Amino acid sequence: MTYEVVGGSLPAVVISMNAGEEVKCESGSMSWMDRGIKMETSGGGLGKMFGRMVTGESLMLNTYKAETAGRIAFASSFPGSIKAYEIKPGQGIMAQKGAFLASYGDVEMSVGFQKKIGGGFFGGEGFLMQKFEGNGIVFLEIDGYAVEYDLASGQQMVIDTGYVAMMDSTVTLDVEMVKGVKNVLFGGEGLFNTIVTGPGKITIQTMPISKTAMLIYRYIPHGN
Repeated sequence: MTYEVVGGSLPAVVISMNAGEEVKCESGSMSWMDRGIKMETSGGGLGKMFGRMVTGESLMLNTYKAETAGRIAFASSFPGSIKAYEIKPGQGIMAQKGAFLASYGDVEMSVGFQKKIGGGFFGGEGFLMQKFEGNGIVFLEIDGYAVEYDLASGQQMVIDTGYVAMMDSTVTLDVEMVKGVKNVLFGGEGLFNTIVTGPGKITIQTMPISKTAMLIYRYIPHGN
């Protein structure tokens, strides 16, 4: 299996598979493919279906298997980036809800609970995230441009809510209230900031879809 991300800020990942290889995606994600690649839809059990639903994905998963060598493409649903993350045994990652695009190999997606309860309810990333474990490659949608950092043990970064797209499972997430009444009322940053603590890699997105939706909403006429 090889892959290439094309399309710039309107990206798609084109995966080339040999006969017998397969990729998985949420239902409706396939954009185009060669003949000779066959689809099979499955739920994987009620527990897995429920986990996908609460983390913003479809109930069913599609498996595309190459009967002959061919290509299959998955396009992003929002302007931004597509990033490939290698998953190894014991080295999982956590991602924002709805980020999953496709996976190759033995990758399991489940519900990832924030280690810090406060981070779940107020951090903007949500109490429930997507957790990926196993052995393979997972392709994630990133809103806007993806900026990556490797945090040392104990190293912290302050991030506005909604900007954390991915983090290693070794990274913890918590929140911190913005200090100062004037800062809260007039600073425009809300009540809380997200605090991530290493060790591990994090990916920050430059254009969270939630922020973009709020901006567009301001310009929509609202009649009585």
